[in-house]
Amino acid sequence: MLIGVLFLTACGQGIDNPLNWETEEFTFTDHNGEDFGSNNLDGKVWLADFVFTSCTTVCLPMMANMKGVQEELQAQGLDVEIVSFSVDPTVDTPEILKSYAENYDVDLTSWHLLTGYSQEQIADFALENFKAIAQKPQDDTQVIHGTSFYLVNHEGVIMKDYDGLNPPVEDIVKDAKILVEEAEG
Repeated sequence: MLIGVLFLTACGQGIDNPLNWETEEFTFTDHNGEDFGSNNLDGKVWLADFVFTSCTTVCLPMMANMKGVQEELQAQGLDVEIVSFSVDPTVDTPEILKSYAENYDVDLTSWHLLTGYSQEQIADFALENFKAIAQKPQDDTQVIHGTSFYLVNHEGVIMKDYDGLNPPVEDIVKDAKILVEEAEG
């Protein structure tokens, strides 16, 4: 009977209305110029977004907001990785990404900024995995891209998306805690 109660209790703690979008395996280049990908995230809960360093609009608040989420996750003792995919890979070299992150004073031990793919590859990757747009019009320095934050479970399944311009930090932390506890089993 106790096992039944524990099982029902555990089931009641799941994520509300999960998206359940599977992500494909990937290996790109991080802000240190090293390979980084789904293998590095295996068994870990992570948050993802799409940004670029020469963005003059939405990326600025998105980076600041993700930093705030990172700080709150750390304050709660939650081991959650953050992955920012550059949507302007021809401009965003590892060195530029690292400098960009340092300008926001983010903790790069758990935040990975990725590049090392073509514009077409990131557009396809964003659309196929995150159902997000990442299009760079010809003759334009700005990239059209989604502004969501995505919470991914330890199996690489996207469980939730949130508004990256006005993130519900408490909800993100609550949902991340559920996923971290599930990962710890």
